[in-house]
Amino acid sequence: MIVSVIMPVWNAVNTISKTLESLRAQTFESMEIVVVDDGSTDGTTELLRDQNGIILLERPHRGIVPALNDGLAAATGSYIARMDADDLCRPERIEKQVNYLEKHPEIGLAGCRVEFGGDRKLQAGYAAYVDWINSLTEPEDIALNRFVESPFAHPSVMFRRELLSAFGAYRDGPFPEDYELWLRWMDAGVNMGKVNEELITWNDPPSRLSRTDQRYSVDAFYKTKAEYLFQWLEKNNPHHPDVMIWGAGRVTRKRAAILKACGLRITHYIDIKSRRLNCDTPVIRPEEIPDPDSCMLLSMVGNRGARKQIYDYLTECGFVVGESMLFC
Repeated sequence: MIVSVIMPVWNAVNTISKTLESLRAQTFESMEIVVVDDGSTDGTTELLRDQNGIILLERPHRGIVPALNDGLAAATGSYIARMDADDLCRPERIEKQVNYLEKHPEIGLAGCRVEFGGDRKLQAGYAAYVDWINSLTEPEDIALNRFVESPFAHPSVMFRRELLSAFGAYRDGPFPEDYELWLRWMDAGVNMGKVNEELITWNDPPSRLSRTDQRYSVDAFYKTKAEYLFQWLEKNNPHHPDVMIWGAGRVTRKRAAILKACGLRITHYIDIKSRRLNCDTPVIRPEEIPDPDSCMLLSMVGNRGARKQIYDYLTECGFVVGESMLFC
């Protein structure tokens, strides 16, 4: 078997049939579908028992991480693909991701662009996030932007089985399990890329875990990446542990405190407004930023429009992402 598709399922009786249809319609034949039923109570279990062509693991309800890791333990494929029970694959999805990994032996994990399966007006924030992850397809762009937000839709990825034994599987804790895995593997040197095509429809129902579980809150994402961001800076910041942070608002300073607890020293905050903070760290205006050879600058402004303006300004000043500045 070449590919194992791992799909944890919990109370998905209304969507699972179409998801399985999209997997059975794949043009790639050497594939098994491992479905882990995580103690469903809505009829999903009974529906799955009547399905042909799947490996069904029935488990008590423990959550997504134990379900994922049980699926991984049962998988026999050389490549592991993820899928969720409310999303849809294009028929060529598995074939194109296998071809990508076969042609790029230096890449350990391959995602793809995704179609947003929601209402762009009612769910504008999520739609903007989908547009952002779809803009990141090259390994370097993915690596340099991984501290902004998670650069992959979880059900869109396929990775080499050997990464699990080398760097570990999913971890359970107060954090998004997929983002933590990407950050941990990239910190270990795993290169990640994407097939530059929309190969899945990523739906956004109200019940999606990323909308309902505190492990996927903004604060949980930031706490997850703070440790790995600090480790990246240890390796790549010539001025370590000193950094300057663009952004001086309350939320930015709250998150900067997490980095300070890791051991970073914030020499200045940067803001377009003159501010007096209730701390010893001075605030300077953009025109007062020293030259790129003198500092490492972290932009922690969350607004996407502002992020682009900051990037343009710093680039004109000679700053380079990954060398003298980083967005997070």
